[in-house]
Amino acid sequence: MTFETFKNLIPKIQKMSVPGESSHFIMAPEIRKKELRTFKIEEKNPRHAAVMMLFFPKSGITHFALILRPEYEGVHSGQIALPGGKNEMYDLDYRETALRETYEEIGVPPKMISVIKDMTKVYIPPSNFWVHPFLGYAMTKPEFVAQQSEVAKIIEVSLDALLDESNVSSKILTTSYAKDIEVPSFKLNGYTVWGATAMMLSELKMFLKLAREL
Repeated sequence: MTFETFKNLIPKIQKMSVPGESSHFIMAPEIRKKELRTFKIEEKNPRHAAVMMLFFPKSGITHFALILRPEYEGVHSGQIALPGGKNEMYDLDYRETALRETYEEIGVPPKMISVIKDMTKVYIPPSNFWVHPFLGYAMTKPEFVAQQSEVAKIIEVSLDALLDESNVSSKILTTSYAKDIEVPSFKLNGYTVWGATAMMLSELKMFLKLAREL
């Protein structure tokens, strides 16, 4: 998708309702679906975080940024994620959290990002977080700078790759909450994207396909 085409979709995107939780479930393993249907989430006193789905032009084609988390002792070690992080008391709202964390993790200043819309939040049981995704764009390709302690690599993915159905598959993975389970995933730039990130990208994918049909 050219960046001009993407920009032309923005007025439609701003007016549309997001697909919601059903679009997340497309890329959720069965065990996660059962958990999300039965958990009384608010009783667990979850923490909150926010992430940015950041689009930008690269050679005239629409791309978005993912990050590879470094290996560490934690439930999200070595995983592919969207730039973002924990909400802090000094953040005015979750949108500010997403902008601040995007700057801290991949070096894109908030003034460069136009936020289009907030998407449907996702609960992550292993870390007990509600994650609030935001959709934003930059008019020019950012000069990315990875935060060394949090980001092993910044991955620039074309939007066409996300929309390509041939990049959807299932893999047998051992996760922080189950061993050898079948997990729906995206194959993007040679990386396997699964879990909460895949669930959020699933809503984004459905949302953009609906926008193109209007």
